Amino acid sequence: MKKRNVYLILWIVFVLTFFCSFALGAITISWNEMRGAVAHFFTGTIDRSSLDERIFFFIRMPRVILCSIAGAALSAAGAITQALFRNPIVEPGLIGTSGGAAFGAAFLFVLGSTLSWTPGEWTMPIAAFGGGAFATWLVYLLSSAGAKKQSVTTLLLCGIAINAMFMSGVGFFTYLARDPQARSIAFWNLGTLSGASWSAVFTVGTICAIAMALSLRRAKDLQAMLLGDEEATMLGVNTRRLKLAVSLLIVLMVAGVTAFTGVISFVGLVVPHLVRRMNMTNTRDIICASALTGAILLNLADIVARLAFAPAEIPIGIITSLVGAPFFLYLIRKSTDFYGE
Repeated sequence: MKKRNVYLILWIVFVLTFFCSFALGAITISWNEMRGAVAHFFTGTIDRSSLDERIFFFIRMPRVILCSIAGAALSAAGAITQALFRNPIVEPGLIGTSGGAAFGAAFLFVLGSTLSWTPGEWTMPIAAFGGGAFATWLVYLLSSAGAKKQSVTTLLLCGIAINAMFMSGVGFFTYLARDPQARSIAFWNLGTLSGASWSAVFTVGTICAIAMALSLRRAKDLQAMLLGDEEATMLGVNTRRLKLAVSLLIVLMVAGVTAFTGVISFVGLVVPHLVRRMNMTNTRDIICASALTGAILLNLADIVARLAFAPAEIPIGIITSLVGAPFFLYLIRKSTDFYGE
């Protein structure tokens, strides 16, 4: 299938799932109520709209937009990570980013009040980013210590160890926490979009848009990295600087999303595989198509999370893990396109 047709189909499916996600949930919202809510907002009379219209504008709408941003950012970060390390089983969680972000958030939940920091609009992203950046830095430091050349295998093994260490820290904080705090940590670690708000949409959207734009500017260098470090260096790419800069962008996207949605697994691992099976080979196209596909799949997962046991809600991370793990095992058995490995 031609690349243009792939993009066209992805955009059509995204728009359909996007608007279906607006309508479906514990409360079904009609198209007329959606139009009414938007009209009341632009006329400054949103406070006089109906209950369903307010639910749509203040709860459902920011949730769907945040879900789309989160799916796009996590999938793009996964595609970038796999390109950077020339390994199709790599995702941000395997280089410590997700575990570190979870640790930072758990630290804030339990000890934030002691430091006069409480979970809020800005403190949570800062804590998650700090934890994610620190964990990723540790992985790089340990994997390159005493070595002339950084091995991808060593980096992944160090990432798994560091990720386990930070997740044990999350477990320790859960043990120390009081009941409300422990519940918040547990629910947050399963991934949830229930706390979506317009401020979260603007914050995460801004962070991810900047990181995505800067990542796409590095797409040509990432394409060269697929040839190997030495070959990329011969083409004029500073591989060490590229790895550092792109890793910071990955941390920015993943930690920014994780701070508001919790840990959502397997999206960044599975989606790039799906995109490559769509005959996408160029790194820029894989990143862009992964963002679209991730937004589609996470919206579908969110619809299932809202409807499966309505009016109760399943954490979205359970849905993505339940579907993503067996599907990834299927891809491993069937796929032969492992960047030539």
